[in-house]
Amino acid sequence: MVVTESGVVRAGSVVPPVPPGPTRRRRSWRHQRSEALWAYLLIAPTGLGLAVFYLWPVLQTAYFSFSEWGPFGGHEWIGLDNYRTLVGDAEALRALGNTTLYTVLGLAGIPVAIVFAALLNRRQLRAVSVYRMLFFLPMVTMPVAVAMVWRWLYNGEYGLINHVLSRVGIDGPHWIADPATALYALAAVGIWTTLGYNLVIFLAGMQAIPRELYEAASIDGAGPLVQFRRITLPLLSPSIFFVSVLSVIGSLQLFDLVYVIGGSGQSARNNPAYPRIQTVVALFYEKAFSSNDRGYAAAIVMALLLLIVALTAVQFRLQRRWVHYG
Repeated sequence: MVVTESGVVRAGSVVPPVPPGPTRRRRSWRHQRSEALWAYLLIAPTGLGLAVFYLWPVLQTAYFSFSEWGPFGGHEWIGLDNYRTLVGDAEALRALGNTTLYTVLGLAGIPVAIVFAALLNRRQLRAVSVYRMLFFLPMVTMPVAVAMVWRWLYNGEYGLINHVLSRVGIDGPHWIADPATALYALAAVGIWTTLGYNLVIFLAGMQAIPRELYEAASIDGAGPLVQFRRITLPLLSPSIFFVSVLSVIGSLQLFDLVYVIGGSGQSARNNPAYPRIQTVVALFYEKAFSSNDRGYAAAIVMALLLLIVALTAVQFRLQRRWVHYG
């Protein structure tokens, strides 16, 4: 209803919106500026920490990768010489091959985690939280402590694994000193340490799937395996994609297991299997802190960074074909 100039009210008329005055616009602009200021103040500590402890070291390492360092410090600009050396370095290519194989073996732990998550997702299973905690314990344990325990377990002379195998008539190998088994032994430890984290992610994803879908499939005659293949896996694909991205990034940065289990310094040189377990990050550590070739070490780690970025981009590109959201 609108009041006309003659004072008559017409029913059904639309009241035109009143344009905001300059005072109201100024007050709204001040409110938005105040909110933006508070937002910047709240994220400033985190942003400053990321800039100081993450962004600046990356930029500094990128600069050092184009330089050569002297034995007593100091560096000079040499351009792309470090990267040219890196391309033709047989040791670096071997370390890259070891890292790639470890990454592929690490991805094999994803199906294992899915199977255990499916077993824990059964309705009739009790004390699920207890099992979940037991699986997650290796994830919250210090990596060095885990590596030291597994180094003792893998010992070829008095290790517990070979002791158990000897009871059934099997002569176990020197797991870490044998080039044929060293990398696979490290991969087994890596899968074991990340199993709990992956299991928790997959279990949460499975519990978010509506039970009505399984009930409808059961009425249609679908068995547990068919339900798992046609319902669970497609709806769990976002979680699988998330875990696979983290697994690839973490595997490409493997260092602690190699350093503690495989040895370092003189012990690494005495280990005949060390060339088969040397990773890119382990090579970076040796060049930077043992050989004091920090410019070349910076080139190694920058090449690894570019590789991680490229593989992550490829994973995000391919996820459109097999990941189902909603």
